[in-house]
Amino acid sequence: MRKRRAEKKALIPDPRYNDKIVTRFVNNIMLDGKKNVARQVIYEAFDIIREKTNEDPLEIFKKALTNVAPMVEVRSRRVGGATYQVPVDVREERRIALAIRWLKTYSKSRRDKSMSQKLAAEFMAASKGEGSSVKKREDTHRMAEANKAFAHFKW
Repeated sequence: MRKRRAEKKALIPDPRYNDKIVTRFVNNIMLDGKKNVARQVIYEAFDIIREKTNEDPLEIFKKALTNVAPMVEVRSRRVGGATYQVPVDVREERRIALAIRWLKTYSKSRRDKSMSQKLAAEFMAASKGEGSSVKKREDTHRMAEANKAFAHFKW
């Protein structure tokens, strides 16, 4: 390996909730460098959650993240001309990244009016253990379970 691995940049916690995971979600939703627009969308989603549930939206968001974050996933591994789906544990960093990505993707495919409404609905569903993003996690776990026989190919 010639060069060092790139160092992770320190995230600045978001201004309203003072939380780094919210900042990561903002950065993931952001399009064309418009961070304020992304922040506004997420804050509106949090306001909708507070309105509908009378609970702390940050708690619901974090519960949704934990319900969506996968513990195991399958990775392709070639062994002697055959490709096996090998179940591997997911690192904490990637677990959060996948949860954020799935929440964003399945929020977009919802049928609500605005993105903030879609996000709010997906967060609330995921925090209850429902919704498309939780289904995605369960499918991922099911795939890993089905391919447990190839676990000895881990590298």
